[in-house]
Amino acid sequence: MFSKEESRILRQEFWTSFGKSFPRKWILYNTKLKGLSFKFHFDTKKALVALDLEDDLEYRIKYWEKLEALKSILKDEYLPDAIFEEEFILENGKEISRIYVPLEQKVSIHNKNTWRGVMVFFNKTMSLFEAFFLEYKDIIEG
Repeated sequence: MFSKEESRILRQEFWTSFGKSFPRKWILYNTKLKGLSFKFHFDTKKALVALDLEDDLEYRIKYWEKLEALKSILKDEYLPDAIFEEEFILENGKEISRIYVPLEQKVSIHNKNTWRGVMVFFNKTMSLFEAFFLEYKDIIEG
């Protein structure tokens, strides 16, 4: 068991190490589309890469419909393991729409032996997610 401070230091160490191992500027929140952002998630149980639709319900519905229409392209050409959840509840109780790819191996941010695999997964998966987004941004925004 780790104290909050030890956990915080490990998290910081992971993200610093990831940034040094795979130095590049990710899109993340800089999509230029209201409420649409990319996220990395890594905790003591799982790792995943996600495209989240939050905020304004009108935009969320509009973008979700476009992403649903592109689902077969995303799964066939980029991320076959992508999971679409129109109603996803975050730990804080907030409802969002999410498309995500989980890492299927058992990992923990507290276990440094799993870090390298997570970093490689993050880099590969987010790169594919971003390539899809950049290719189809005009359609999603439409």
